[in-house]
Amino acid sequence: MIGGSGLSAGIELENAQAIQVNSPFGLPSGMVTTGTLHGVRFSFLARHGAGHRIPPSDLNYRANIDVLKRCGVTDVLSLSAIGSLREEMAPGHFTMVDQFIDRTHGRENSFFGTGLVAHVSLADPVCPRLSQLAMEAARATGATVHPAATYVAIEGPQFSTRAESRMYRGWGADVIGMTAMPEARLAREAELPYAVLGMVTDYDSWRDFGAAVEVSHVLEVMEHNAQLARAAVEEFARRLPAEREASPIDTTLDNALVTPQNLRDPALVMKLDAIARRLFGERY
Repeated sequence: MIGGSGLSAGIELENAQAIQVNSPFGLPSGMVTTGTLHGVRFSFLARHGAGHRIPPSDLNYRANIDVLKRCGVTDVLSLSAIGSLREEMAPGHFTMVDQFIDRTHGRENSFFGTGLVAHVSLADPVCPRLSQLAMEAARATGATVHPAATYVAIEGPQFSTRAESRMYRGWGADVIGMTAMPEARLAREAELPYAVLGMVTDYDSWRDFGAAVEVSHVLEVMEHNAQLARAAVEEFARRLPAEREASPIDTTLDNALVTPQNLRDPALVMKLDAIARRLFGERY
């Protein structure tokens, strides 16, 4: 689970412990809280760090995904605050995200690079199995949950202008946020099924009669949404099957690496000891 700093505090994990996990990609947002919930092993990471101290552009997305992989995580569910670009997706509602438009820039968006090139498919960027489970769990708590939405990821930290907001609507985007990219890209490279349960906090600035987005109103709605989100996580844990089925995402890298083994940069390969351990093993 990747979410707000207050998410794990309201969930009663058994044998909970906060651990510092190091990453060759730098410092993650903070410590990882691990424990069990209804018999299922969970790891929580506060995306913006304790006290929400890291802005979206400064998040070390690579380190965050890397440390979760090192903790033995097999699937990632993201809880994210989002703005709505559609009248029917009202503040207080939830939505599952199934597509992305990436408008971020300057963020490290791949674990691979010069010395080891990989091209993964991102046509379908979220895991439908994980999304379905999360949607059913959230609906069981009484939340209104929309089954699909296209998420436009902007750089931030400022909210969008009215002209931008209307342009994103014209592109077919349904919701807007600042953090799901490159998070979703990196999860796919790490062979981690990924889903986003978006918490609608406001209407973005596209409505002629609507007020501008104000953080005070966003935080007010977020407080209510967080209560529902914690209940949804509890229900999500109860609904997980006794045994996790194999996913095509588990083997994403099988046909993605294009650099021959004899030309790969050993230093970069070593940094991928968690991300691509399944392929590299102890050979390096």
